[in-house]
Amino acid sequence: MRTLAFTTLALALAGCATAQAPEVAGTPSAPVSPGEQAAPDGMRWLYGSGEAAGASIQAWRQLADYAVAVSRMRKMPESVPMGVPDAEGGIGSPSCVADDGKVKPFAAVFDVDETVLLNNGYEYWAAYSGKPFVAEEWAQWANGGAGIAAPVPGAVTGLRRLREAGITVVFNTNRNTENAAGTAAAIEAVGAGPAIHLDNLFLRGDDAMGGRKDGRRSMIAERYCVIVLAGDNLGDFADVFNANEDAIQARRAMVARGEYAQLWGNGWFLIPNPVYGAWQKGKLDEVFPPEARWMPSDATDAPNTMNESE
Repeated sequence: MRTLAFTTLALALAGCATAQAPEVAGTPSAPVSPGEQAAPDGMRWLYGSGEAAGASIQAWRQLADYAVAVSRMRKMPESVPMGVPDAEGGIGSPSCVADDGKVKPFAAVFDVDETVLLNNGYEYWAAYSGKPFVAEEWAQWANGGAGIAAPVPGAVTGLRRLREAGITVVFNTNRNTENAAGTAAAIEAVGAGPAIHLDNLFLRGDDAMGGRKDGRRSMIAERYCVIVLAGDNLGDFADVFNANEDAIQARRAMVARGEYAQLWGNGWFLIPNPVYGAWQKGKLDEVFPPEARWMPSDATDAPNTMNESE
């Protein structure tokens, strides 16, 4: 009887062990918190890398060197082309002479977001939450981000150099007029101010052109001789570039050839932004024209796919 009882007990225990094994093997691992997940590559570069800091400082130093040199030239000043249509329909250079015959004061015009300010707090939330752009959340950030937003590396020193040379700093941003106070506060909190709405700060809603900036550039050109434009998007220089953002190769060619190509580093200064912008368009065949497409000799026309029937 003791042998039979022992055998029965052993079988029972073995059964319990067998029944419990799948539970142990199938226990899920602890979930990874959003903050522990990899940040998007563009955000890693712009907000976290030394390479981005170096590129921004380089651009701002070149910008300030150029503007100070132009301001000291002993000749009649000329405005940079700035999206204000001329008689031929191009992006004309407004006159630097006012109606009363006096020369207008020099100015440098800047976009704000990712040109002067880094929206690190908002972009952290965007990556952490995984949510697309939400206008209401952006408005909260635009109104309350002062003290969290950081300056673009090189911006504070560059702006100080411009002001010391007698060049007025003007901000032209697509933040809304409802965010004027928060935008000015953020600019001033990082040491890039002052910023005063409709004096040296212009926003979406200050004219009837919405997100297009040519109208605001015209307003600025009435008062100033603009010798520098800077931004992270082509629309910060002339609206013609964003007239058809789907024309990927044509838009690139417009920038890289002819009269526009002569302006980069020569009055126009682009601050790198791989996180967002009008450049976020283009299918594979639109980004790579036929003459740029290559495959190794043993490749097929289509990528390998898994045969689900096997």
